[in-house]
Amino acid sequence: MAHITLKGTPITTNGELPKVGQLAPDFELVDENLENKSLKDFPGKKKILSIVPSLDTSVCSTMAKKFNEAVKDLGDIVLLLVSADLPFAQKRFCGAEKVTYIKTLSMMRNKDFAAHYGILIQDGPLAGICARAVVVLDKENKVIYTELVPEITQEPDYNKALNIAKS
Repeated sequence: MAHITLKGTPITTNGELPKVGQLAPDFELVDENLENKSLKDFPGKKKILSIVPSLDTSVCSTMAKKFNEAVKDLGDIVLLLVSADLPFAQKRFCGAEKVTYIKTLSMMRNKDFAAHYGILIQDGPLAGICARAVVVLDKENKVIYTELVPEITQEPDYNKALNIAKS
């Protein structure tokens, strides 16, 4: 169980992020075409998992736009943005904000992803959705970096995640 805050108020997650060096838990999430996607759908690429509560918030929106700009020239790295938003809302957001270099994935069919990654919020007004986090995986899906943002209203360390993904 990790302890984070929402505007200074303590909340908890169901566990801890996967440890650096271990194989990332696989998942089944839903893409913009309502198709199930898993880690197997992105073979031979490094992956940045940008995990946000909802693209309807300013910090999540900023995260998507900053990562989108950062990965546009990184062909061997795929950025997967995971949120509780429906695929229709994710697609609408990406179109309106011209976010074209990331792949959005939704937890609409189940919350196993959040539970297996230890970021399912357990209490407070955001109970049942993801905490803000970044997980970087190598080409074999081994975890090479994690960051659980301690205050949900803050942004992650983009540069650190990107530099580790590029190395």
